[in-house]
Amino acid sequence: MKNIDYIYPGIAVIIFDEHNRVLLQKRKDVKLWGIISGHIEPGETVVEAAIREVKEETNLDIEVKHLIGVYSDPNSQVFEYPDGRNVHFITNCFLGKVVGGELKCDPSESLEIKYFNCDDLPKNLLNMHPKWLEDALAFKETSFIR
Repeated sequence: MKNIDYIYPGIAVIIFDEHNRVLLQKRKDVKLWGIISGHIEPGETVVEAAIREVKEETNLDIEVKHLIGVYSDPNSQVFEYPDGRNVHFITNCFLGKVVGGELKCDPSESLEIKYFNCDDLPKNLLNMHPKWLEDALAFKETSFIR
C-alpha cells in the first residue's frame, strides 16, 4: 500500500437527470472525470457539505435523498494527486435530486460538466467512482459500507 499523507472526510453526490443519465465533472486538478465530490469543512454536516459542493461545482441546488454508501477501503479510497500527496478519503456518497439552479461549470474546479448515459461513461474516470455508481444503480433501501 502507498504511504498515506492525509486522511480526509469527503462527500460525493450522484445526480441523475430525467433520462437516467449521471452528472459528471471533468476535474481541473487531475484532468479526470468523476462524480461530484469534495471535502467536508470544519463545523459542517455531511449533508451541508454535499449541498455546498454541488452548488459550488455545478450551480445546481439539490436535496439529499438518501445515503448510497460509506467508502473507506484503502485499496480504492487512497488517491495520489499530481503533486505526490497520497490522500485516504472516507467518502459518504449520497443520491441527490436537483431542485433548482441552472447547470454551469465552475472553471476554477472543473474543465467540463455534463450528463452521461450510465452505459457510456468516459474512459478516464476516477478509479473509485464506478463502484459508487454501481451501488447507486442497485437502488437499494439500505446503504453500502465498503
